[in-house]
Amino acid sequence: MAAEAFIDFVLYRLPQLWLRTGEHLVLTGVSTGAAIILGVPIGILASRFAQLRGPLLGTIGILQTIPSLAMLAILLALTGKIGALPAIIALALYALLPIVRNTLTGIQGVSPAALEAARGIGMTDRQQLWKVKIPLALPVIVAGIRTAAVTGVGIATLSAFIGAGGLGQFINRGLALSNTNLILLGAIPAALLALVVDLSIAAMGWGLEPRRHRHLPQRLRILLQGLTLLLPFFIGVAGVIAYISGAAMRPVSSPTSTIAGQGRAANVVIASKNFTEQLILGELMVQLIGERTELTVERRFNLGGTMICHGAIVNGEIDIYAEYTGTGLTTILRREVVSDPDEVFDLVAREYRNRFDIEWLQSFGFNNTYAITVRERDAQMHGWGKISDLKASAPNLRAGFTSEFMERPDGYPGLRKAYGLSFGEVRDLDPALMYEALAKEEVDVICAFATDGRIAAYKLKLLLDNRDFFPPYQAAPIVRKEVLKSHPEIRQALAPLSGLLNDATMQGLNYKVDGKKRSPRDVAREFLKSHNLLNED
Repeated sequence: MAAEAFIDFVLYRLPQLWLRTGEHLVLTGVSTGAAIILGVPIGILASRFAQLRGPLLGTIGILQTIPSLAMLAILLALTGKIGALPAIIALALYALLPIVRNTLTGIQGVSPAALEAARGIGMTDRQQLWKVKIPLALPVIVAGIRTAAVTGVGIATLSAFIGAGGLGQFINRGLALSNTNLILLGAIPAALLALVVDLSIAAMGWGLEPRRHRHLPQRLRILLQGLTLLLPFFIGVAGVIAYISGAAMRPVSSPTSTIAGQGRAANVVIASKNFTEQLILGELMVQLIGERTELTVERRFNLGGTMICHGAIVNGEIDIYAEYTGTGLTTILRREVVSDPDEVFDLVAREYRNRFDIEWLQSFGFNNTYAITVRERDAQMHGWGKISDLKASAPNLRAGFTSEFMERPDGYPGLRKAYGLSFGEVRDLDPALMYEALAKEEVDVICAFATDGRIAAYKLKLLLDNRDFFPPYQAAPIVRKEVLKSHPEIRQALAPLSGLLNDATMQGLNYKVDGKKRSPRDVAREFLKSHNLLNED
């Protein structure tokens, strides 16, 4: 039954699967092609000039040691853009080392006798390179390209972190929503794609080695050689076709599902961070704008985090996303914690307007503050009701916090100072895994979000912030002023969301996605219909 349910899930998502597979192939193909164009000449250069060999290989080797996410973040900062460009540059840099090394090794491995014979018949150095060294080194060079391409397929799954698409988008969403089917929808095709790419380049290598098929009839040999040499090209073309056909198969009957790329450009790009609440808020905004305006809306959901979304909206790559006042105050503006909600809202709204030309619309109505959280039974057993109650037990407790919380001034550094807490062990955890880790007793304390539906689902208890450490985190749409000026109807379309969601309502919506495994799109649509904000059809 589980297999049948997964097959139905795949069939339902087939247009998206085609699209993401096409994106993945394009990312891998373009980056590997760029690495070949750059890497083979570098390998040749290293083979000819021994004094350059060490510095070249050392520099490329250092690039290989940079963690993938760190490389993406660095290139995102350097290019100032989300999407395919930084992803392709990162993948190309990772592909360089095997291509350069194998080119160098292949050329160095050419038999001295062959080179001596070439010199004996009067070949110049350039003729020796192109007619002897490279042809004899080709199997080794192709092996390097094969390694680079397969590795690229795997690393490309991380490109979704910066909005570049690909199969990693399913994995990213699945982790955010704790949805195994989505994770498998990205992981299984990525594994199969790696296998296909590997076999196609292996076949190309076979076609480049005449001695391995000289026993075949000449006509068959020429046909097979041609097919194997063109096979990687055919796969690249298939990727482009999959991307185009996947985009064409998206539904266009409803404004709420309209996506740029179907013959018309997006008027508005709405983004979200990579956790459940953000996906729901993003859907609420997409669907209301789609319903109440004639604008074309593009979703850019599941971006990596605050700084990626902020950089994207400042650079004009996205137009709208939901932000939190406390995050804007401490993470973006680097201000001291302020506890008064109205004061914080006015401050961030003024500063965003003056510094970034970004407008804060009215709050959705809820406050998703950080909340130090423990298991309910542990709280009853130890008498924990407020954060300060943890101080005596902290050295024996294991804490699990998000990486962002570990570094923010309104996160663990400030919390430790405000409450004098020193946990025995502190782990960095993904927001999607944090709650489950607490429920399974792998950690004892987490930094939950007050409106998260998993708090009730896992029987957890929020501890009172009795020293008012955490600032208010009122959620609100933020929009580029230029977009509001061009499309003033956006403000009116989103106005019904003002004050519509309180803490309990938002927690209930989150629970429908996290606990009942419903899609954020369906949950948002149902909520809007229940408030007569969408048509029934």
